[in-house]
Amino acid sequence: MSEESTATIAPPKGKPKWLRVKLPTGKKYTQLRGLVDKYDLHTICTSGSCPNMGECWGEGTATFMILGNICTRSCGFCGVKTGRPEQVDWEEPEKVARSIKIMGIKHAVITSVDRDDLKDMGSIIWAETVKAIRRMNPQTTLETLIPDFQGIERHLDRIVEVAPEVVSHNMETVKRLTREVRIQAKYERSLEVLRYLKNAGVNRTKSGIMLGLGELEEEVIDTMKDLREANVDVVTIGQYLQPSKKHLPVKEFITPEQFKKYETIGLELGFRHVESGALVRSSYKAHKHIL
Repeated sequence: MSEESTATIAPPKGKPKWLRVKLPTGKKYTQLRGLVDKYDLHTICTSGSCPNMGECWGEGTATFMILGNICTRSCGFCGVKTGRPEQVDWEEPEKVARSIKIMGIKHAVITSVDRDDLKDMGSIIWAETVKAIRRMNPQTTLETLIPDFQGIERHLDRIVEVAPEVVSHNMETVKRLTREVRIQAKYERSLEVLRYLKNAGVNRTKSGIMLGLGELEEEVIDTMKDLREANVDVVTIGQYLQPSKKHLPVKEFITPEQFKKYETIGLELGFRHVESGALVRSSYKAHKHIL
């Protein structure tokens, strides 16, 4: 993927065959789908139409989003609505914990919108959610996929104190494209968040990036090197797909061979786990990342 070829490549027309997804099936998936519909439970798996939903649910993993569904940031890649968020629901921690219990989830991933409108950036609800899940589901392991909390340490400390098995924060893209892809975020600040979490005693840290936005191979490798320098343990690498015509266009569909190359490089750099593939998302195989 040279600079010249990336610069002259035409926008792709139609998805390649390796992005075709089979409909989720299986006894466990059908059972969980029934519970979600019956109790009106909210998971990112269903609302985001995740391509890996059947596989993850079959392994007892699901992802839940807290703090509403309206974000204070307007990232060019993300399908979540931007605007003025609703008031904080202080009963949400118990609701999420109850959903996990009803579904019998073995490993839960918790994520959220950015809440720059709140003095605590939402970190108090984050900590209370982890505590509620621990009380109601003592055998369930947890990953918290957190925002950057503007890099404010006292907010990050609330996550550290409740000790999820994995704490994740996504870089999303390479340094050069950060301003375009993550308008209100900063590449170096995200790295500092990950570095701070590790230094503060988090057992397992994790980050993810999307490809197909015009990045160069050497930039992807540089991002992986930056993550390793920050002592990040796990990295996920997947294909960016445009949520709507209003969002950034896909510049390139990355081949399975290229994803495999990144996986090999990542393992050579020393990551404990590397998930690299077109359909990989942040929580893909999340249950394995605690090992």
